[in-house]
Amino acid sequence: MSNLTKVLIVLLTISAIFLCGIVVTYVANADNFKQKYTKLVSERDALEEKAEGLTTQLNEKVQQKDELEKSLNNQIASLKTKADEIAAKLNEAERQKAELIEKTNNFATVTKAFSETSEKQTQTLNAALEEVKQLKAAQIKLSKELDDTSTALLEKNAIISSLETEKRRLTEEKADLGTRLDKLLQSGGKVAAGSPVTQEQGPARAASSQTSSIGLKGLVNQIDLKNSLATVSLGSADGVREGMKFHVTRGDQFICDILIIDVDTDKAVGTLDLVQQQPKVGDNASTNL
Repeated sequence: MSNLTKVLIVLLTISAIFLCGIVVTYVANADNFKQKYTKLVSERDALEEKAEGLTTQLNEKVQQKDELEKSLNNQIASLKTKADEIAAKLNEAERQKAELIEKTNNFATVTKAFSETSEKQTQTLNAALEEVKQLKAAQIKLSKELDDTSTALLEKNAIISSLETEKRRLTEEKADLGTRLDKLLQSGGKVAAGSPVTQEQGPARAASSQTSSIGLKGLVNQIDLKNSLATVSLGSADGVREGMKFHVTRGDQFICDILIIDVDTDKAVGTLDLVQQQPKVGDNASTNL
């Protein structure tokens, strides 16, 4: 075999080996490219799916943004309306404040005048209280004098009680004659001699002399049996005076006498005397039997 042939064989072998390496390298690179392609396709699909999800989320966010914007616009409009109302109320409050300040100033003036008037009235009241104090002192003094007078009067009534008892007995026995005797006395202007009905001696005559000629008639209004007091329905306006005596009757029965010790305009109070029965409200009370 020639050298050329050997060289060619060697070259052919080297070429085959080279081609085999190229084929092996191509196959290997083809497998790597396929894996990369598959991976890239998978990544692309994942990215597309993710993009779709993000697009959906974006659309939802946009919708939420539109709804939120609409809600905020409504709230802004509502708040604007409330702000206008508050501004109107504020203006009204400012107006009322100005009116109240003016009224306060006027009230301060009135208060000052009232204080001056009140001070004057206080001075007048103090003077009136001082006068009342003096009147109370005078009243206490008069009350003591009245108590002394009442005590003396009761003592005098005790002195004449026996005479009055006798007189009442005779009056009851001669009730029928009494009416005719009064008529005779009124027509003749004389006192019947020896008649116990009209005759009184000493203090008894002084107590009844001013009542026998008046002829007052009233009713018993109140009774205080505990203190032996009674009130009649006649007063100073009717001519009643202290010291007068009223005879209390119920029908034809003599009940008691009331000796007046205190007189008001329309009523009079007296002590019970010669009590035959307990007097009652509504009994007749007159100065003449």
